[in-house]
Amino acid sequence: MSLLQVDNLGKSFGGNRAVDGVSFEVAAGELLALIGPNGAGKSTTFNMVGGQLRADSGSIRLGGQELVGRRPREIWRLGVGRTFQIAETFASLTVVENVQMALLSADAKLFSLWRRAANHRRDDALALLGQVGMREQADRPCSVLAYGDVKRVELAIALAHAPRLLLMDEPTAGMAPQERRDLMALTRRLVVERGIAVLFTEHSMDVVFGYADRVIVLARGRLIAQGRPAEIRDHPKVQEVYFGSGKTFETQAAA
Repeated sequence: MSLLQVDNLGKSFGGNRAVDGVSFEVAAGELLALIGPNGAGKSTTFNMVGGQLRADSGSIRLGGQELVGRRPREIWRLGVGRTFQIAETFASLTVVENVQMALLSADAKLFSLWRRAANHRRDDALALLGQVGMREQADRPCSVLAYGDVKRVELAIALAHAPRLLLMDEPTAGMAPQERRDLMALTRRLVVERGIAVLFTEHSMDVVFGYADRVIVLARGRLIAQGRPAEIRDHPKVQEVYFGSGKTFETQAAA
């Protein structure tokens, strides 16, 4: 059964129909990649699911609860976590304090800010860091971490309120190939263990075809294809909107 159901989603900016009748579903324990060429409407779709933009039409349901019209904070409270293209952490705080801040927020105690973070659920924060391979660096400032490690901390932060759905915006942007593979392998393991649904956007096709369970493709605001990665890789319409004639994802990767 699907956890997230998006039906006939629409959004316009002036006279431009950025998203036009897009529908898809994501099941618990599934990684769904949302891709498309520049201007396809994927960022608009993604931000409507997270509440950063309000849909003009259509429905977004999480476990049967309507999300359209709710603010991002409300959506977060319903069990939607998010990571960002540029990792968002407090550089001046330690790794574990960043996760403790997220736990404070999850417990509705953020008013106390970081003055109390060092005393709040440290064992739980360390457990989350252990799940993402960062426990040994718990007491280091985030400012000194390698970028791939910062992304791991961000993932731990996103998991702090036990989301049912995780939105990942360009999760491997700026990362080296091995870092990309490591982060997505970690994400896949956690998704299976926790039964989380994941919707992610991504420009790196090796990530999309290597780790997504299914792929949906937008072009000019409309969904043009959906299916397993192998089906999308060989889909003529998808290759046409990405490359025109004469190229494939394989020839792009070899170039």
